[in-house]
Amino acid sequence: MPSNIFLKEEISVFFPILDWTILLLVPAILLSLYAQMKVQSTFSRYSQVFSSRGLTGAVVAREILRQSRIYDVRVEPVAGTLSDHYDPRAKALRLSEPVYGSSSLAAIGVAAHEAGHAIQHDVGYVPLGIRSAIVPIATFGSNLAMPLLIIGLIFGSPMLAQTGVLAFSAVVLFQLITLPVEFNASNRAIEVLVDGGYITREEVGPTRAVLNAAALTYVAAALMGILNLIRLLILSGMFGNRDDN
Repeated sequence: MPSNIFLKEEISVFFPILDWTILLLVPAILLSLYAQMKVQSTFSRYSQVFSSRGLTGAVVAREILRQSRIYDVRVEPVAGTLSDHYDPRAKALRLSEPVYGSSSLAAIGVAAHEAGHAIQHDVGYVPLGIRSAIVPIATFGSNLAMPLLIIGLIFGSPMLAQTGVLAFSAVVLFQLITLPVEFNASNRAIEVLVDGGYITREEVGPTRAVLNAAALTYVAAALMGILNLIRLLILSGMFGNRDDN
C-alpha cells in the first residue's frame, strides 16, 4: 500500500540537472523523509498491539470480501514488507508476510484497506477506474520523461525537452488521482472493520493511525511530483525563455 510504482522517477529527476531549481524540491524531500519514518514507526508500533478478536489479516480480508459478495478475488501472501496491494487485473489481494498471518491492529488495518480497493473495483469506483486506465500512459511517461528532457536540453531541442515534460505530467496525474483512491479505501476499511465487529471502538484510533501514516506517503509523493513538474517546466523554458535566465 505505501508502494509507489513511479518512485524511480522521483529519484531520477535529480540527475543530472543540478541548479537552483533543485531547491524547489526541498519541502517534498523533507515531507517524504518524515512520511517514510512515520509509516515505518507507526506500523512497527501497532504490529505489537493485537486485536481483541484475534483474526489474522488474511482471514479479515477474506471475510470482508465474502460479506461484500465478492467471490472471485483470491487472497494470497506476497514477499516483502509493506508490499501489500490489490491487483485488479489478476483479481488478487496480496498481503505481505507481516500482514498475512498476523492478528495485530496494523495487519488488520492494512488488510482491510486492500480489501477496500477490491470493493472499489467491484462497485465501479470512478477514481480507481481512471487510475487503472492511465497506468500505461503514466508508465510510458515515467520511462521516457527524463531521457527526452535531458537529450532536449543537451542538444538544444525545446521540442524534445517539452515532450519530456508532458510525459512527466502523466506521472503527476497518476499520483494525484491516487490520493482519493487511497483515502477512500482507508475510510472503507475503518467502516467495515467497525460494522463487522473486527475491531472495537477502542481499537479504531490505532488502526486509523496506521492507515493515516500510510496515506501520508502518497501525499508526499504527489507533492514531489507537482514540484518536480514545476521544476521541469522552468528548465524546459515552458515558463518562459530559458535563455533569459
